[in-house]
Amino acid sequence: MALISLEDLDGLEDEQLDDEITDNPEPMEEVEGERLFNHWQAVASTHQVSVPQEMTGPIQEMTRRNHQREQIHSVLINRHEKMGEVLYEERVYPAGNWACVTKEAELYEQSISLGFMKLMRFICKENSAGRHLGMTIPVMNNIHITEDGKTFEKHVLTAFYLPAEFQSTPPQPVDPDITIVYRDPFRVIARPFFGTTTEETITHQINQLWEILGDVDSLHRDRYMVAVYENPGVSCRRNEIWFIRREP
Repeated sequence: MALISLEDLDGLEDEQLDDEITDNPEPMEEVEGERLFNHWQAVASTHQVSVPQEMTGPIQEMTRRNHQREQIHSVLINRHEKMGEVLYEERVYPAGNWACVTKEAELYEQSISLGFMKLMRFICKENSAGRHLGMTIPVMNNIHITEDGKTFEKHVLTAFYLPAEFQSTPPQPVDPDITIVYRDPFRVIARPFFGTTTEETITHQINQLWEILGDVDSLHRDRYMVAVYENPGVSCRRNEIWFIRREP
């Protein structure tokens, strides 16, 4: 879910829109749609991603439903704090159906941006139910580390947990790049961080959490998850790095 900010749109001044409507005889909905699209395009371009015109409808739909987000339920196992700061939590996430798409681009930011735009279209009616499905958080980005342990593999899987209403009968995607995947319950060590999610910032968070945890054999070292709770254009958005427990 990685360059697009819905929250930023809330901060645009109403008088700016009023001026655009005064100068432009197009209906208000068209002006609003163009304004939103241009804003997304501007944010995406900072990471060398172009937003296609066909995203105008999903952008408007998700903007209207910005506050209707369902949190994925998890069970807290334990929490470690220091001087009021949460160092990390251990949680178990439930089994369930996820809509997944894998993209491969030169930059990590490009891969997750392209993947999330596909998931947006799936959420916004490009599905067998023909309706808006609703948004869940966090959106997950699964990353794998190369054999040298220094860089990310280019392909990145972005996954969206289907809302509770659709878990028993998942709508099928129109886009063949998206698949519905059933995942068993999984257990993670989660550490919060704020700001952008680039390969550099994520690598820093991975190293920082290993320093806190020390040498732990029960955690994977070749794969991690990045949980995104807010849209990436937000300057200080909430994210988490997740370390994954090995199967017992």
